[in-house]
Amino acid sequence: MNRRAFIGTMAALLYGSGCAGRIERTTATVDVTGLWEGSALAAVGHGTLQLRLEQEGSEVQGSIRNYGAMSACATGDGPLEGTVAGDVFSFKQTNSPVIGEMKVTSDQMSGVGSGHCGLFQLTLRRVNTSSSPAPKP
Repeated sequence: MNRRAFIGTMAALLYGSGCAGRIERTTATVDVTGLWEGSALAAVGHGTLQLRLEQEGSEVQGSIRNYGAMSACATGDGPLEGTVAGDVFSFKQTNSPVIGEMKVTSDQMSGVGSGHCGLFQLTLRRVNTSSSPAPKP
């Protein structure tokens, strides 16, 4: 193979693999719809976090509730918006500076967030696959 053909082949392989990776990261491969609960751990302490999410395509709308020491790190309860790209859920609370990014695996997600108190570790588990409130007994 001559040098020009080799360079052309390598360029096509590199370009093709880059595009495939970009497409994979921008297509939602998980559905985060439902009620998620778990922990948030930061230098100031820990707290419980609850997300109520509804996903349509790669767009996510919902709400966030903070309990415990972590409630000082955010405005408290409020709306959130986010996106899913591949298996990564990224969000921001629209009434505070809280943002986060988590890897989703089935009914669990974990990752990091940041807010008034700096960085915090997030670990959540889906407790209900519906985004509507659970019926009261």
